[in-house]
Amino acid sequence: MSKLTPYDPIVALVNDEAISVFMADALETGDAAYIAKALGVVARAKGMAQIATETGLSREQLYRSFSEKGNPTLKTTLTVMKALGIGLTVKR
Repeated sequence: MSKLTPYDPIVALVNDEAISVFMADALETGDAAYIAKALGVVARAKGMAQIATETGLSREQLYRSFSEKGNPTLKTTLTVMKALGIGLTVKR
């Protein structure tokens, strides 16, 4: 019997293209909690300390906001997205 090990999606986020696909998939769900968690994963992949420095937010606040039970404000979400180089596009 094989033992399963937990998978951390960070290992797959090796470049901007992988991050774009990952975030596009998260955004397609329309699930705010899932999108926030996905942003947290990307922030961890890029380095939470670096994101904290760039946004002026504490690492603890970032981890809490973008955790599974987090509920970041729109301002925090947009600030982190900007620091990550992620933008939103509106389509009609």
